[in-house]
Amino acid sequence: MSRRIFVIRHGNTFASSADARRVGAGTDIPLVDSGMAQAQRLASYFAAQSLGTVRLYSSPLQRARQTAAPIAAALDHPVDAILPWLDEIDHGPDEGQPEAAVVARLGDAAIAAWDRDGIVPDGWTVDAPARIAAWRTWFAAEGEGTELLVTSNGAARFALLALGLAHGQLKLRTGAFGELVVDAPGQVRLLRWDERP
Repeated sequence: MSRRIFVIRHGNTFASSADARRVGAGTDIPLVDSGMAQAQRLASYFAAQSLGTVRLYSSPLQRARQTAAPIAAALDHPVDAILPWLDEIDHGPDEGQPEAAVVARLGDAAIAAWDRDGIVPDGWTVDAPARIAAWRTWFAAEGEGTELLVTSNGAARFALLALGLAHGQLKLRTGAFGELVVDAPGQVRLLRWDERP
């Protein structure tokens, strides 16, 4: 039997009228109204799917837990565990900074390399080998059914990097998900990435 894995990014943490800031593991902010609406759309989407046996996991951050909560309610299934390895990365000197200031410091090429290839920008603290190892361990586990993992953009991209998939765009937008299928332990196929319901 195969396992379906949905890698889900939390909802919006900034209103559309606000200047976006780079927030990582060191900034535990809640979802804004539009982010709660995204979480509800995700919940409705997953409730309408034939998921079979479900397991639901979340990053420790408030924004991920707030996204997981309506999914749990819609599926009538609690969050099975909080997984620390799903936590967001540390943006170092760019933590809490407006996105324009981050781009000014790093340059467009560094941000593009992060989003396209997972190349960590200067000053950020990211243990890429440990994150890749965590995803590989997850993919190698025995099991069947559907697993929903609610996380952040900085953590989600390592699912693709762990598989060596040249997707071209590692970023997950807020309220979006990727779907992978584990046909046998360690044998994983990417079905879709960065889909919004």
